[in-house]
Amino acid sequence: MLFVRSLFFAGLHIVSAVIFSLLAVIVWPLPFKWRYKLVSQWAISNLWLLRIICGIRYEVQGLDNISEEPCIILCKHQSSWETLALQAVFPPQVWVLKRELLWIPFFGWGLASLNPIAIDRGAGRKALNQIIDQGQDRLSSGAWVVIFPEGTRIASGVMGKFGIGGARLAVETGFPIVPIAHDAGKAWPRHGFIKYPGVIKLVIGAKIATEGKTASDLNQQVFEWMESEMTVLEGKKPTLQSRLKGDD
Repeated sequence: MLFVRSLFFAGLHIVSAVIFSLLAVIVWPLPFKWRYKLVSQWAISNLWLLRIICGIRYEVQGLDNISEEPCIILCKHQSSWETLALQAVFPPQVWVLKRELLWIPFFGWGLASLNPIAIDRGAGRKALNQIIDQGQDRLSSGAWVVIFPEGTRIASGVMGKFGIGGARLAVETGFPIVPIAHDAGKAWPRHGFIKYPGVIKLVIGAKIATEGKTASDLNQQVFEWMESEMTVLEGKKPTLQSRLKGDD
């Protein structure tokens, strides 16, 4: 039954992505906030489908930590679920993502319409400078910036090493960081097809000011907060990915 439900959801997930991607092309001339409001309905509708078809609900803790001023979101990355949920919970946002995602037919069109910061992850300092320059522009325009500091989806019970991009963006621009932890991997495992019913918990941390801190200081502070929250959510302290033999 789980397979059938997951298959049904997957079909609607893909069909709705095509529909909303075509819509994204049609509304491209509109201002970003109008465009975002329309295109992000895809994420919201898919969260509804997850609840109805797969029995996956979610609870949010810390909504009062979402402020009027745009911030830099540093979010735990376990699944595809959080890429949907962030759009339902937070104000208009842009994402730092690998540029190859924009090359995917239909899906990439929808992403491109939302003004992402699409980087070549192998470009090193050039990619970092792109995050800072374009991140400053997006934040100044009023959009939040979403970054997954682990860089890729990490299995439940594990913490990946943080990249420096999000913390550097915060230091260079002065905009605060909002950290996010969640346990979505238990319901929608990374690279997993089967969706397991349950309640995903998402925790929004208090804003972290950048004044007087280095990027390394900020990264360490967010890492320690996220590690602590994941310990509570998953019932045990996460293993550090760098200590896992043969893990890629």
